[in-house]
Amino acid sequence: MNSRVSNRSLRIIGGKYRGRKVTFPDVASIRPTPNRVRETLFNWLSPHLAGARCFEPFAGSGILSMEALSRGAARVLIIDQSKQVIEHIRTQMADFVSDETDYALHLGDALAWMRSANTELFDIVFLDPPFTEKLLNTTCHLLIEQHLLAESAWIYIESDTAISEESLPTHWVVHRKKKAGSVHSCLCMTT
Repeated sequence: MNSRVSNRSLRIIGGKYRGRKVTFPDVASIRPTPNRVRETLFNWLSPHLAGARCFEPFAGSGILSMEALSRGAARVLIIDQSKQVIEHIRTQMADFVSDETDYALHLGDALAWMRSANTELFDIVFLDPPFTEKLLNTTCHLLIEQHLLAESAWIYIESDTAISEESLPTHWVVHRKKKAGSVHSCLCMTT
């Protein structure tokens, strides 16, 4: 394995797949959530993960969904526009997730998928859209408009700017916030 590939890997930090090495493709736009941030996030979410239905509309590395499955989520839906990313995540998942019904992968535009007729409701959503595309506001509002959130849903957001409650949809409350380097993150809950 060359050093470039070895630098494009992470380990699942908790749950039944703890310690499992996960690689991600050499795509410049992928910014995996660092271990310390992931550990904090999943400590915050731990009481809500068992049996949760999770949604990661801008997958990148897919590490948040893999970590959620490892810690007891019932199902994850992962979307990305890159065929390379989706195929890589498919390979990673096939390596260690024994039940293929635990996850679904969709190649395509996340906003188009959200606007289509869907009946799935999600308990936890991981929002980490490409910072340069300024998709966060639209994505948050589509979750509400398309009725994609279960009652008392949790939404994790990563952004290149600070997130204020005023910028979030009505009935979303910031539960926790953190800043690591230039990335702002927060965990919101619906009320």
